[in-house]
Amino acid sequence: MNDRVQEMRAAGREVYHLGFGESRFPVHPLVAKALQDNAQQRSYLPALGIPELRQTIATFYERHFNLPVAANQVVIGPGSKSLLYALLVALDGDIIMPTPAWSSYQDLATLSGRLLLEVPMDPGDDYRLDVNRLQGAMSEAAEQWRRPDLLLFSTPHNPTSTTLSLEETQKLTDFARDRELMILSDEIYGMVTYDSAGHVSPAHTYADGTIVFGGLSKHMSLGGWRFGVAILPPTAAGVALERALKAIAGCIWSCVTAPVQFAAQVAYGDNPQVAAYMQACTEMHAARTRYLYDALLEFGVSCPEPRAAFYLYPSFARWRKPLAARGVFTCQDLGHYLLENYEIAVLPGATFGDDPHALSLRLSTSFLDMETDEQAQSITTGFYDDPDADRFIHNQHPRLREVASRLADFVTELEEDFKP
Repeated sequence: MNDRVQEMRAAGREVYHLGFGESRFPVHPLVAKALQDNAQQRSYLPALGIPELRQTIATFYERHFNLPVAANQVVIGPGSKSLLYALLVALDGDIIMPTPAWSSYQDLATLSGRLLLEVPMDPGDDYRLDVNRLQGAMSEAAEQWRRPDLLLFSTPHNPTSTTLSLEETQKLTDFARDRELMILSDEIYGMVTYDSAGHVSPAHTYADGTIVFGGLSKHMSLGGWRFGVAILPPTAAGVALERALKAIAGCIWSCVTAPVQFAAQVAYGDNPQVAAYMQACTEMHAARTRYLYDALLEFGVSCPEPRAAFYLYPSFARWRKPLAARGVFTCQDLGHYLLENYEIAVLPGATFGDDPHALSLRLSTSFLDMETDEQAQSITTGFYDDPDADRFIHNQHPRLREVASRLADFVTELEEDFKP
């Protein structure tokens, strides 16, 4: 897909890229200054992070998520993916994972030698995490002498941008506790939640059996800085995992880049300007994502309602027959058709472990109209000047509106086949 995008651009064709899951807002000036001021920090630092940063992050989680966290539960690494891989190396047991799920999970399981039990969720229920389906899969696994010990998922969810309510979280953690499962909860989008109920971590109701993953890549748009966080359980097992991670980090990455650690002190600190910026970025993500969601609903496209992050996960199964007439039978076919005929680049649902014939796609709203740093700065400035969501989209997002128009044309094309 990316190769074809580059070919099209080289040939002078426009491409509207909805495949990237990169948050593009500018680095906050105070965080950027902290990085510059600490450019001379070049010595090796503690493998799990400098103590004052670990304490700052612990306070951050208590302030924003109402999670009581001690500094020794906090470990940092070069991105949440690295920490997840390191913990899979440190832990024993097979993994049970609801799908669709972020594509790297399967690869990380393979790299760490873990057997992975994938459990499809119900598209008719917006792929919500269904404990009954997990229970059924666990029972079937037991008949084959398999017993997963780890439950891996993301919340808020990638690719659907849905969230878990407190009631859903309680049911999930009750299930995990009864089955003695350790939860690996990827909460990298936890600060990009625009649902009024907010983000609920499984650690709220199952602290002893949950490892929380986070970082700065999404809510602070610092993906390239490679900074991740893991919150370990406040138990003897958590202490053992801390020792294991210290050994693994010492062998592989030694420490997170020194200047970035000192800049992270500001990013996770209690600065009102930084806090206001995080909220503004969330509101911008919400406006952009909900605009395209509303457009999809208007066209009659089925799509889970986004409550966080910056993804949409629509299904075009309603138009299975007219799509088949165009040689489109799978989500991969559908992605290529949109690229070639409407110049829209997306990711097929099969990338996330979904059934290719479900004809689902993941659309990311985080990149459009912010392809350059100058555009990203202009959009951010425009939002501060006028935060009204409708005017923000109309004045600052011509490419996003063009994508909505092209998707409308695509649906109209399919609808034409339904006419007598």
